[in-house]
Amino acid sequence: MKTYKIAVAGGGSTYSPGIAKALMLKKDEFPVSEIRLYDINEERQRKVALITEKVVAEFDPNVKITSSTNPKTAFEDVDFIFAQLRVGGNAMREKDEKIPFSHGIVGQETCGPGGMAYGMRTIAPMIELCDFASKYAPQAWIINYSNPAAIVAEAIRKERPNARILNICDMPIGMMLRMAEILGADKDEIEVDYFGLNHFGWFTDVYVKGESRMNELREYMSENGLVTPEQSKDLQHSDVDWIKAHKNVANMLKLFPEYIPSSYLQYYLIPQTVVEQTNPEYTRANRVMDNREKNLFDSIDHLEETGEFKEGFKVGVHGTFIVDVAMSIAFDRRERFLLIVENNGAIPNLPSDAMVEIPAYVTSRGPEPIRLEPIGLFYKGLIEQQLASEKLLVEAALEGSYQKALQAFALNKTFPSAEVAKTVLDDLIEENKEFWPVLN
Repeated sequence: MKTYKIAVAGGGSTYSPGIAKALMLKKDEFPVSEIRLYDINEERQRKVALITEKVVAEFDPNVKITSSTNPKTAFEDVDFIFAQLRVGGNAMREKDEKIPFSHGIVGQETCGPGGMAYGMRTIAPMIELCDFASKYAPQAWIINYSNPAAIVAEAIRKERPNARILNICDMPIGMMLRMAEILGADKDEIEVDYFGLNHFGWFTDVYVKGESRMNELREYMSENGLVTPEQSKDLQHSDVDWIKAHKNVANMLKLFPEYIPSSYLQYYLIPQTVVEQTNPEYTRANRVMDNREKNLFDSIDHLEETGEFKEGFKVGVHGTFIVDVAMSIAFDRRERFLLIVENNGAIPNLPSDAMVEIPAYVTSRGPEPIRLEPIGLFYKGLIEQQLASEKLLVEAALEGSYQKALQAFALNKTFPSAEVAKTVLDDLIEENKEFWPVLN
């Protein structure tokens, strides 16, 4: 059986050990001979590589683990590149969140002004990554987790239309897992119909073993949101940010009960509620740094000091989903996933060049999107406004246009006015001088 070489771009991420473990858990089905970590932060990557090596050795000591800041070393002749870039790290994520909050606006890493700031930082490095892949591993597929996925996908569509890349997001999968728990179903028994943009979509039906359970699920979620019965027993030990987000699904369903909204739609449909629920001095970025980040690097420090290996991470949806997609490509499994793909008529009444998030079958030749029915005017209007904002932002980054950046911000539903949009944009420009193109 063929063995596969995997490169992880953004190898210094706290998610890298979990991805490595997810690969090892499938090693009998998907044998891997080498995992290469690539990052521009050499010291951080060195530390993450230490624990990644320990994780992999417990399953198969023959799998080679390498880390490099050299793209040729990292990508040459690999079969897959898993991309998870966080340009600017958590330090910039904190600014993405806190600068908007200082103006009373949603501060979030992928949505609203924070997501747009992150997108402006990520576009050029992702285009560069596509070029590295084309040069050193033209046969490889890039499976991209780098956020904000909608903006990244639009930039690649526009600038590198022939790139072998699949843009994915694990947020809908996470929601599906909770839906399965609410319905008392196994995670492999659930299937959904879904449409939208990344972090801007709706579930239109939910099936268990082929039977629609949408009405039952909607009734439960209208009262409880995505908070599962098990979670509700012990809310004080749950992730406080996600509990708020899951409860807010109920608030959105009360307003618009037709479809189940992505939890991320809270930032666009009920932004003031989100602002009121958030401590602007201690945002999600702080919680991540004080928990997931600290736990992993504490375990690495312990390993370096004592030689004792303690797992400071968990294998979640992030790791399992990207491996499942790679396996569907590798073995032409035609498995059904939610992917970010060029519309090309899949949603008939949206623009053909929109990068939409919809169900698709994943084959060895790439995705085969499922064609949907036309969507209602309310959803079409919301999506087209968000789509215009994202397209203008990409054009602003590629052309160095301040005016298009301002237009992108002014169109975004997280802002109450163009004046506020300009104020936040100008603050973000000042903080992103090291990363953004110059906007004139």
